[in-house]
Amino acid sequence: MSHWYINKTRKLFLVVALLVLQISFAQDLTGGDPVKGKDLFKANCSSCHATDTKEVGPALKGVYSRGVKDNGLDLEWFKKWIKDNAALRNSGDAYANKVFNDNGKVPMTAFPNLADGDIVNILTYLEDPSKAPDKKKEEPKAIAKDKKSNAGIWIAFFVTMALLVWLIIKLTSLIKLTRDPELSPSAENQINSFSDFYTKNKPAFNIGIAIFGILALWSVWAWLMGIGVDKGYRPEQPIYFSHKIHVGINNIDCQLCHSGAKYGKVSEIPSVNVCMNCHKGIKEYNGEYMEEGKDKKFYDSQIDELFKYAGYDKANNTYTGKTEQIKWTRIHNMPDFVYFNHSQHVVAGEQAILKAHNAKNPNNQIDVVCKACHGKIDTMNVVEMANDFTMQFCIDCHRDTEIDLGNNYNAHYFKALHDKVKKNSTKGEKITVSKIGGIECGKCHY
Repeated sequence: MSHWYINKTRKLFLVVALLVLQISFAQDLTGGDPVKGKDLFKANCSSCHATDTKEVGPALKGVYSRGVKDNGLDLEWFKKWIKDNAALRNSGDAYANKVFNDNGKVPMTAFPNLADGDIVNILTYLEDPSKAPDKKKEEPKAIAKDKKSNAGIWIAFFVTMALLVWLIIKLTSLIKLTRDPELSPSAENQINSFSDFYTKNKPAFNIGIAIFGILALWSVWAWLMGIGVDKGYRPEQPIYFSHKIHVGINNIDCQLCHSGAKYGKVSEIPSVNVCMNCHKGIKEYNGEYMEEGKDKKFYDSQIDELFKYAGYDKANNTYTGKTEQIKWTRIHNMPDFVYFNHSQHVVAGEQAILKAHNAKNPNNQIDVVCKACHGKIDTMNVVEMANDFTMQFCIDCHRDTEIDLGNNYNAHYFKALHDKVKKNSTKGEKITVSKIGGIECGKCHY
């Protein structure tokens, strides 16, 4: 047999083998659903992998076809790797150990819960992610803000000011006339006419001036009392951060970022490191939700802003050491003369506050105690002050909220106080926070 025949036979064999591989590849992923695969990828894989860029693990676009074509893998290998890669590596599989070593020897999470069909769906999606495009959702219309109207007070104030100005001008002109050595008949008549008019209607004038004076003082008082009452305040921040995306859509617990709320006086603004715990692995926005007027490019630019402040090089997955401070604009700020402890409300009053709020607001039910004061933060793209936070707001809450006598913290530290309050209360009477000093001045001011 000649070398020419042998070479031709080998080439023919290789072509046939490649065709067989391609046919088997098509059969392996037949019936895979890229849309379902995308959802499974986002839920299980996106924290460590992206489709086009290397994250904690390698980029996965086309991973199946590359594995079949370049390394002779098959669907069964991928099933074993995804369900228990440690077992596959320990079996001595050369390629499994190569992948492990090439990616910093970071073990991949095992997913024994994924069915074979789930794995096929994921691999189908990764072959061509464009087959499962993001769907834009319209942002619900903003709920009208509940603002107090002081229009009547301001109208009264301006009317009062206008009348006072008119009276001053009139009196000034009359004073000038009386200073003339000789009065003309018309001037004398003008003075006498006004004098007679004032004398005849003096009681009405005095009552009107008194009413206008009271309204003017009330207007000034209302303006002074409105200082620092900023319901609806929503400043721009150095990084655009949507609580709706993080809390509402991705269900991130409030206390994951605001950890001080449960154990401290203040809830704390999370540091950049807290943000990077997630965003070191999430370098781009792949969510379906898009606000009106915003797109993926905008959200990606805000993640890049975070990396700038953190001094993080996303291309090389390294920190440069060149960090900047994020100067967040504070929204909620209690005056220095007011004492407020977050942990007291979250630990001791959580269930009681939820119960009182939902009973008082049947059309505005909440499931997290934070929302009683901060509003439905999980629906806000831009955080705004949801309540007035006046003294009346706090007093009303203390009068409506019953003490949670079944709370372990309360039962341990305040048993004697609770027993005394129950003893001095009539049967069926609500034992509210006001019963244990919740509306006394020294409770919040000292």
